[in-house]
Amino acid sequence: MKLLLLFLLSSMCLLQAQNTVSFEEGMMSPAATLNNIEWLAGHWKGEAFGGIAEEIWSPPADGSMMFSFRLLDKGEVSFYEFGHLIEIDGTLILQLKHFDTNLSGWEEKDENIDFKLVKIEGSKYYFDDFTIERISDKEINMYVEVGEEDGSSNEVTFNYHRQ
Repeated sequence: MKLLLLFLLSSMCLLQAQNTVSFEEGMMSPAATLNNIEWLAGHWKGEAFGGIAEEIWSPPADGSMMFSFRLLDKGEVSFYEFGHLIEIDGTLILQLKHFDTNLSGWEEKDENIDFKLVKIEGSKYYFDDFTIERISDKEINMYVEVGEEDGSSNEVTFNYHRQ
């Protein structure tokens, strides 16, 4: 009985984070360009963390797609993210910074959060603990592995619709 319970619990943990993968030491990012993911350009809106999540992505230009994100909760901005998806060494990397409502940065001045490209499978672009999935021309999902204060993490789904 204990083995069955352990198996069920471990299976649930695997299913919980099935849309994100981690970039492990020694891995190589696959070849990719912004042309592969230019469909991401546009204005996207959805629900997350009990509020409204909004992202605006620019079309590719000179090896970069910039974006802005904001989370609205109870009629107020909770936080912002600004960043870009860039071509480096024949592959893609997503970099971002978080800001509070007064645009004070969460990360240190010279620090970014980097998400290296792990793999591409069909319409899913797997970055390090962050996945972008094209559902249709008007719908995307983003999956992010979010760390908790107790050291655990969970996968959060952002379901967006094109505006």
